[in-house]
Amino acid sequence: MYNLLKKIIKVAVLILCSLFFTAVIFTMVPQFPWWGGALTATILFIVVSIVTVLLDKAAKKRLHEYFFIERDTRFLSNFYRDLRFCYTLDDLIEVIHRDLESAADCSVLYVNMENHYVIYNSPSRITTDPETLRVLSRNFNTSYADDVYFIDSDLGLVSKTKNARGFFFVAGTLHFYVLCRYTHVFERDIFENIQSEFCSFQHRTAIISDLTAISELAKEWNMVAETQLSFLPSVLPTVKNVNMAAYFRPLVNVSGDYYHVMPMDENRTLFLLGDVSGKGLAAALVMGVVINTIKIIQDKNDLIQVVKSVDKAIKAMKLQDKYTVLFICVVDTKEMTIRYVNASMADPLIISKKTGSYEIEPLTSNCSLVGIIDIDDIRMDEKPLHKGDVILMASDGVSEVMDESGVELGDTELYTDTVKAGAKKNAQGLVDDISNLVLTYNGNKKLRDDVTMLVVKVED
Repeated sequence: MYNLLKKIIKVAVLILCSLFFTAVIFTMVPQFPWWGGALTATILFIVVSIVTVLLDKAAKKRLHEYFFIERDTRFLSNFYRDLRFCYTLDDLIEVIHRDLESAADCSVLYVNMENHYVIYNSPSRITTDPETLRVLSRNFNTSYADDVYFIDSDLGLVSKTKNARGFFFVAGTLHFYVLCRYTHVFERDIFENIQSEFCSFQHRTAIISDLTAISELAKEWNMVAETQLSFLPSVLPTVKNVNMAAYFRPLVNVSGDYYHVMPMDENRTLFLLGDVSGKGLAAALVMGVVINTIKIIQDKNDLIQVVKSVDKAIKAMKLQDKYTVLFICVVDTKEMTIRYVNASMADPLIISKKTGSYEIEPLTSNCSLVGIIDIDDIRMDEKPLHKGDVILMASDGVSEVMDESGVELGDTELYTDTVKAGAKKNAQGLVDDISNLVLTYNGNKKLRDDVTMLVVKVED
């Protein structure tokens, strides 16, 4: 009816304006020369065209108000209006209560037809009856395309609204059934509008659901990151005759790098620095297991047994492809020695002052990867220490950072020169020099790995 009246109004306005235009032309043209008549006709045509458009718009606006605001279609118009501002299922249910159930005396059944899960149903006899869902599931499966459909009193499909006693919208596997005995009085256009907005609502809720999940996941990751940081020393302990400093810059909030300092007695201190394969939650879990395993071992002086215990603990987690490289050492300031196991860690260094200049001695690997293969070949090595010696432990995020040409920092004289020059400073000074060099050498690129350092200097 609404669309038919729109067409009738448009034709009527055009006919009336055309008749008026023709009458004026025939009345006025004889009074003017041909060019005056032509000009008058042109002006009148423009005026009449404008009047025609304005009259047509005014008539359609009034027609729309009559059918969609004043008559029964206003119930669905209100639902359509409010649906546009729904962002969650709770929002939708509130609008259903207000616009469809209370105001329009409709019953609603909102179902995921993929698993026949009822998302919402009105507290009416028909929508709470299990037979209703069985009939709808039998008649309307998930093969229905996104559109609006009309149903009769037997819940069967009908093509004409005059025979309809309800309707439903489809968005994917979601079916939104509205049972209403006077469906036939609603104008057809409103159904198409609601169908479009119903699909938009599903899109909005999906986006919000994803964002909520990301937000919750971010909270969980932050909690994991905070837990991980709790494993690392917030403040390095004070150790007699030893000056130390650390640097920890994770690539993401959850890192696979770790370090620790554990004083054993007045003269001996255990130092640890390692890197778990991969990133993320699994790497953080392995890191926590490594540190806690070492903490609870009574005899930390037996480094071979310490590493074996760590290896056993990681393997017990049964995490696929998870292992660690690590450097663990005991610095004895009384005996002036360092005993260590290097499990495939990027070579830690001892920087010693000899004959007026500093020399670098790598503490090479003497153990394979920990936590993934057999490590029967563990060897513990011992080196003498002298006052002023510096022990540099760093993850491969330091030595493997690349410049624009792809050259790794650890392969350059710039790195060794920086290390030697910084050795005369205190531990924090050397850490600052190397960390600044890493960032400068990397340029404006994003770092590709975690950067972790632990520097120990035997005080003079």
